[in-house]
Amino acid sequence: MTLLQVRDLQTHFATRSGALKAVDGVSFDIAAGEIVGLVGESGSGKSVTGFSILGLIDPPGRIIGGSVKLEGRELVGLPNAELRGVRGRQISMVFQDPSATLNPVLTIGRQMQLALEAHEKTSEAAMRARAVEVLERVGIPDAARRLDAHPHQFSGGMRQRVAIAIALLNSPALIICDEPTTALDVSIQAQILTEMKALARDLGTAMIWISHDLATVSSVASRLLVMYAGRIIEEGPVRDVLRAPRHPYTAGLIASLPAHAVPGRDLVQIPGSTPSLFDLPPGCAFQPRCTYAQAGCGVMPNLLREENRAVRCHFPLNGSGS
Repeated sequence: MTLLQVRDLQTHFATRSGALKAVDGVSFDIAAGEIVGLVGESGSGKSVTGFSILGLIDPPGRIIGGSVKLEGRELVGLPNAELRGVRGRQISMVFQDPSATLNPVLTIGRQMQLALEAHEKTSEAAMRARAVEVLERVGIPDAARRLDAHPHQFSGGMRQRVAIAIALLNSPALIICDEPTTALDVSIQAQILTEMKALARDLGTAMIWISHDLATVSSVASRLLVMYAGRIIEEGPVRDVLRAPRHPYTAGLIASLPAHAVPGRDLVQIPGSTPSLFDLPPGCAFQPRCTYAQAGCGVMPNLLREENRAVRCHFPLNGSGS
């Protein structure tokens, strides 16, 4: 069953240099309980896509077009009062830095109580029991006692677990995870990835996992959306995309992974750099960096769909990365 339907989403930022098209015609669906990875270089538009779904775009940014439907309900254009009822209740977000989202002067228990009170009124004992339940679910030991602790009394990994627990408090249908493990060491990162997969499986919670780290996303998601310069340029099941990328940019990302490095040789790099969103080339934005570019690439390609795969390329690779 389709939980989230995004169609032709466009989010622009007004600047002195003109409109910056951070998200330019993005479309995708997410099913209940599915984990979808949204990957791309910094500035590709992946985080702005997540913020746009939640309606967290403030001036000079603005959603200028498109549709975001959650269980059939249109979110674009919804009054702020109604959007506040959606945030935390039906859609939650976990950010990269828990220190920026947790209030340093309030105990963890008080912050969790406020998150629950925003959507329903119940007894303090019931709220405390719910808070302990979700803290235990994300691996916080001695959860009942730790409710009275402040954020600075937790390690970085434990603070991120608390942030995830707060996102789970109201049993949302969808959690948007914006690079939530980037600042953590590898062992803690692996633990949290395992726990998030279990949460999706056990609770039926869908997730959008936003990251520039293809290896991390591939370990948690079942499907990949690859973004470049504000557009989705490839989509498909994780295993299929990794084994047989269709877009030259995706192939370049995979080839640059350290796991694919040849001992004694430099890492493979995609030539050139990401273009400025103020000065995109005509047609395919990747063509100045693409070794397969031809004259026809001066026209923007459509997103071509074939079974469970999609690629935005006039000359897609043959499935073997060439």
